[in-house]
Amino acid sequence: MFSKILIANRGEIACRIVRTARRMGIATVTVYSDADRDAMHVAVADEAYRIGPPSARDSYLNVESIVAAAKRAGAEAIHPGYGFLSENAAFADACAAAGLVFIGPPASAIRAMGGKSEAKALMDKAGIPLVPGYHGVDQSPHILAEQAELIGYPVLIKASAGGGGRGMKVAAQASEFASQLASAKREAASSFGDDRVLIEKYLEHPRHVEIQVFADSHANCVYLFERDCSIQRRHQKVIEEAPAPNFSPDMRERMGRAAVEAARAIGYVGAGTIEFLYDAAAGQFYFMEMNTRLQVEHPVTEMITGLDLVEWQLRVAAGETLPLSQNDLTISGHAIEARLYAEDPGRGFLPQTGRLTHLAFPSGENVRVDTGVRAGDSISVYYDPMIAKLIAWGPDRDAAIHRFGVALAETRVGGLKTNIGFLARLANHAAFKAADLDTRFIERHNDDLLKRPLPASDAAFALAALGLLLARTEEAHRAARASSDPSSPWAHSNGWRLDDEARDELRLREVSVENAEEKKIDVVYRRGGGWRIALGNGSAFDAQGEIAADGELTGTIGDEKVSAVWKSAGNEITLFTKTESRRFAIVDRLQGADAAQVSGGSLVAPMPGRVISLLVEPGTHVEANQPVVVLEAMKMEHTLRAPSQGTVVAFRYAAGEQVDEGAELVDFRADGN
Repeated sequence: MFSKILIANRGEIACRIVRTARRMGIATVTVYSDADRDAMHVAVADEAYRIGPPSARDSYLNVESIVAAAKRAGAEAIHPGYGFLSENAAFADACAAAGLVFIGPPASAIRAMGGKSEAKALMDKAGIPLVPGYHGVDQSPHILAEQAELIGYPVLIKASAGGGGRGMKVAAQASEFASQLASAKREAASSFGDDRVLIEKYLEHPRHVEIQVFADSHANCVYLFERDCSIQRRHQKVIEEAPAPNFSPDMRERMGRAAVEAARAIGYVGAGTIEFLYDAAAGQFYFMEMNTRLQVEHPVTEMITGLDLVEWQLRVAAGETLPLSQNDLTISGHAIEARLYAEDPGRGFLPQTGRLTHLAFPSGENVRVDTGVRAGDSISVYYDPMIAKLIAWGPDRDAAIHRFGVALAETRVGGLKTNIGFLARLANHAAFKAADLDTRFIERHNDDLLKRPLPASDAAFALAALGLLLARTEEAHRAARASSDPSSPWAHSNGWRLDDEARDELRLREVSVENAEEKKIDVVYRRGGGWRIALGNGSAFDAQGEIAADGELTGTIGDEKVSAVWKSAGNEITLFTKTESRRFAIVDRLQGADAAQVSGGSLVAPMPGRVISLLVEPGTHVEANQPVVVLEAMKMEHTLRAPSQGTVVAFRYAAGEQVDEGAELVDFRADGN
């Protein structure tokens, strides 16, 4: 077995590999970009080396720097994790040339499956069914358009290299094909350095079912059952579960054997995943692609098999045989995984950047959290905005869903918008519980899942205000205790006034909801302790309580006992109750509303990024919601649309220019102005 390995990755997967390696007595080396100098994966490893500036192209995709770091550290092998260089055959070759073991499949297998078109040709030859499509070499736009017509709309345009939903676009009709093809090619070139695409028939109600395979260098190959990854948005997986619900043992064996045959056909070694589209009504499955690496969703397979797939990777890479044969493998219970992202589901799942002011994960039996960030860390514009993977297990699917829901309720993230509420609605949806699944589940249930949150209740505002008053009182107590005369009346924090009760005014604005109005809160300090909290609409509450150092708030508001976690950072409060989280800005009443708040509907950059394409000419009159400009950020393209009917007077930035968050991209004049 290896004595030291280098992990050519970052974030949660790097931390996850470190855990297994440490348990096996293997020293670990991680690498980092300038943006990740203080990252969690750097802190948990035995050694860490800088490999370049923040851009992935100059750091985590820099083969020369990574190999040099491994040689300098004296590592014997490199684990690529997933993403970045994990499916890069040239990187596997570079490792071999440097005398390092690549903890993954042979470069020949990566090449065989690295191009989706070439992979489909191999699978077709092996007799594995394919979705009707065009996987040819000729990439001329007119040839691709002709093939789309022959296949029949709607069609899926898919990057031939890479995965993760990048470079995938749907053209519902011929008039959309050219623009969707151009967008797919841009994303593919940006993410994978290869703009080749293939065209496939877009199946109406397929499920995405994938098989985990594992092979060693001694001609042994097994499948570790299936995962259902049908719940997706933008062709990226949101929830994964194992085993697949409503999936017969016969279909499991058929698909599993097909996956093993696919792996054998290319001389595969290590962990891999064969992805299929499954037509449940027809009882048919179609090969989609092979991921020649460990998958993001591998924990659900580990939960139902009791195995550590990273340990298997290390053992196979070291030349050992597979620990178990096919007959030794069994399924126990059901597992569900969700990807917790810093993103705004209400705005098209727009990624969020910024600092995680508070972070608390669930603990206890049958729940697992894989993360690579801590409270105080930042979600950077340079990398994927995933905060953690939340995994729950139960003896059956219903129990797993229940445990998953409880775990979501116990997850608390402050400082950024997340998809926690969206995931909770999804897990509680009747169709999900009934396993009525397909890859357009979110699209079909959009109205239920993407409901705009209602403004916070008066009680929530009162609770946020109570926490603020308690925190300020505790701060005053600390200052008094530290003063030279703690008994001085000037050190009191109870708002004492001669012959009167003291009064104060707070102003809070909810930032959990867009365009929320500022709320004025009048506060009266009660002589017997506590406060009278009055909101501008006539609601008033007597409130008192206490707050612990960790933010645990308990007390009463009116006649109701309350408990919550209250956290503040700068001028922002995050309030976590048993059922929801809310964020409030403390408004300086001398300055009014936060001037930096960008009004909804403006054509401004929602995050730092690069202008990719200007879609109309200056002077063009556009309709509401018409695409105007395309911005690339966090490896994805984001189309900004006209907020109303009006005229695009001018563009403030040219294609190719970098822009900051909040930058006004378009001089737009709405009709009537």
